[in-house]
Amino acid sequence: MPLFLTACGTNSAHPRTPPTEYTKAFNPAALLVYDPKKEDKKIDEFFHKLHQKSGFNGDILVAKNGKILYENALGWANHLTRDSLKINSQFQLASVTKTMTSTAILQLWERGKLKLDQDVKDFFPNFPYDGITIRLLLTHRSGMMNYVYFIDDLYRKNHWSEKKGLTNFQVMDTIAKYKPHPFNKPNKRFLYNNSNFMVLGSIIEKVSGESYAQYMKDNVFIPAGMTHTAVYSKAVYDKIPVDVIGHDRNSWRYSVVPNVLDGPVGDKGIYSTVGDLYLFDQALRSGRLIKPATQDSAYTDRNPMLRGHFNYGYGWRLFDGPNEKVAYHTGWWHGFRHIFVRDLNNDVTIVLLGNLCNGSLLHLDDLFKMEGVPVIRKGAYNGTGETSDD
Repeated sequence: MPLFLTACGTNSAHPRTPPTEYTKAFNPAALLVYDPKKEDKKIDEFFHKLHQKSGFNGDILVAKNGKILYENALGWANHLTRDSLKINSQFQLASVTKTMTSTAILQLWERGKLKLDQDVKDFFPNFPYDGITIRLLLTHRSGMMNYVYFIDDLYRKNHWSEKKGLTNFQVMDTIAKYKPHPFNKPNKRFLYNNSNFMVLGSIIEKVSGESYAQYMKDNVFIPAGMTHTAVYSKAVYDKIPVDVIGHDRNSWRYSVVPNVLDGPVGDKGIYSTVGDLYLFDQALRSGRLIKPATQDSAYTDRNPMLRGHFNYGYGWRLFDGPNEKVAYHTGWWHGFRHIFVRDLNNDVTIVLLGNLCNGSLLHLDDLFKMEGVPVIRKGAYNGTGETSDD
């Protein structure tokens, strides 16, 4: 069951389904139909090689034009107990969570609950930084310090117990109290860090008057048919109620125990499956969560182009090229490592959720080429956008 936190703010009702004028046909059960006997043999061969030679351990889904071409679960959910992964195993999504947080923020914007150029101080008057807007948070241009390192250092220096997680509001109060020095002035440059989306998660709670978990359940998970998705925080749960354990340092010896930093949500904290992420993708494509025009804004480059193709929009990493448009996100947190790829032009979805941190997700070029998706790897292109030899 998802968590429930008390949030400050005015409580207001939020519809479980969006306005019918932009909702197209959407059938989660039909979308998830898959016959293993008809699996794509080339994709199967690719992933077994990735599993055996590159150490990929996790769940897989590849779909095209609304049909699942391949899904599988390869390896252990918990190496110590030798529990095998299942196709509905729930993974901590790490930064893939940011795609759903941005969706929620844009929902609230569509509903007139907030403005993208509103200052964080409008919601949290004791916030110690000036000139940071929701838009700058969405695009990682706030200049904030990374709260993950700040909180970690604070706890270690003071020898505080890290077993109980902090809530978002507790982190916001701690930032207000200690006023850690920012990295940059607002809007100076792109600087990816978790603080931006932790603050956005806090704003969702403040504006909605609900916990982040409850808002996401009612306004994203249920409308998208995501029945295996929830928000789990160490601020609420002594033990996160999932079976998949993260393993760090490229070794099964290092299982990661959730700690104080697994309390804040919005930047991370959603647990889900490959199937539910596919439903999230299809719910977005159908206009069920936010309007198509709003999505176009989210998939618009908001920073200087990197290596000729790569950028960041509102909660989405982007790949742009001639007749190419890919919105994707990676995730890496406490032993989990993922990639969620959505080729918007060719209607291809690739979901890889892993619980053994290693370099296996750097070896996906052949898969991308097989499905006609641009190679989503920054080292594959030089500064002018031409394919490089590496």
